[in-house]
Amino acid sequence: MPFVYILKCADGSYYTGSTTNLEQRLAQHQTGFFKGYTSSRLPVELVWWTEFPTEHDAFLSERQIKGWSRAKKEALIRGDWNGIHEIVKQERKRHKAK
Repeated sequence: MPFVYILKCADGSYYTGSTTNLEQRLAQHQTGFFKGYTSSRLPVELVWWTEFPTEHDAFLSERQIKGWSRAKKEALIRGDWNGIHEIVKQERKRHKAK
């Protein structure tokens, strides 16, 4: 099954990715196998993940979450759907005010 996941890095930042093998991908991140964002922010901790029916669906969700604010990602991690809804309402108000 395809997964989308969020890692919390040692510096407190979040990394969002997708994979078809979550256990292997987490191990790769933990060892610095992928040179880049997470390898310079070790250790990382898996803080959220969910399954998708297709790799395409997972990819689209990953891209969407990567564009989210930190507050929205943290609400997702907490499973706070009301919080996400409130953040979206606030973001829409800010965009209309511009």
